[in-house]
Amino acid sequence: MRDIILELDIWISEGQDVVLATVVSTWGSAPRAVGAKMALTASGKMCGSVSGGCVEGAVAEAAKQVFNTSQSNLLEFGVTDDTAWDVGLACGGTISVFVQLLNEDVFRTIRASDNERLAILTVIGGSKNLLGRQMVVTENGDKTGSIDSNVDNDAFSIARYSLQQGASKTVRLQNSIELFVEVVSAPLTLILIGGVHIAMPLSEMAKMIGYRTIVIDPRRSFGSEDRFPHVDLLLQSWPDSALDELELNSSTAVAVLTHDPKIDDVALVKALPSQAFYVGALGSQATNALRLERLFEAGLKQKDIDRLSAPIGLDIGGRSPQEIALAIMAEITSIQYRRN
Repeated sequence: MRDIILELDIWISEGQDVVLATVVSTWGSAPRAVGAKMALTASGKMCGSVSGGCVEGAVAEAAKQVFNTSQSNLLEFGVTDDTAWDVGLACGGTISVFVQLLNEDVFRTIRASDNERLAILTVIGGSKNLLGRQMVVTENGDKTGSIDSNVDNDAFSIARYSLQQGASKTVRLQNSIELFVEVVSAPLTLILIGGVHIAMPLSEMAKMIGYRTIVIDPRRSFGSEDRFPHVDLLLQSWPDSALDELELNSSTAVAVLTHDPKIDDVALVKALPSQAFYVGALGSQATNALRLERLFEAGLKQKDIDRLSAPIGLDIGGRSPQEIALAIMAEITSIQYRRN
């Protein structure tokens, strides 16, 4: 949902009805993962993808029926179907896509949960009267919506457990009710310490991939709007105070880039013990050896220091600011997927 949230914002503000299609299960060489989404309006606008192009046409046709009847529908595509060649899955694999009218209450809950994980529960099988009903449970236990009074408690417990596990799945409840439980992570955020030259292409790459980008630099000539007009947040303050104001959660990456210990070290002292999934620092092996000594002296524990990626980035042999930015973003991406 977060991938297409800006488009949905616009369509809802325009008063348009929206059909949402979600991949709820896959097998084999299905082209997109569970949770992938595509949204469509009655006027023919479309955003997102459920298959990278394979089944979008068939899903768009199904969406017309949903607009006409308001009835949700579970679609199945695969190699055993007569339409396999038409939709592009003849090479192997199956995909199930649930198509429903967008629940605006659910959307608003997701929109408001910028820095919190949540679970979206959707009835995708069972009683026709319940098909498409949804409940949202946030990480702190807040609940929006209802499946059915007889199963809401069980559904809530399943949502809480799924949030702990961090995995989306399909669950069958009593009375043959089938739920798709989708765990939605907080938006990925990249915090760059230092508005140096490398930070400019790095922030652009991160933005293109979908990260929220934040640049922190107390030096106004470096951390200026002229240099970073595209970032989401620019903080012209010292990293220790700036990081105290920000939430470094499991969806946060931190890249420390200034080469100045007065700036870099205070940032690392804050970032390494945090929940950030990635903390990296620019510098040579020799620079990093001296840095580690200072971090020990500052009181950091070995387990926190061991988290530091330094020298920062994958070794791809690059030298230009753009190539170094690519190496950093590649390492962040690798670690982000490796932990899932």
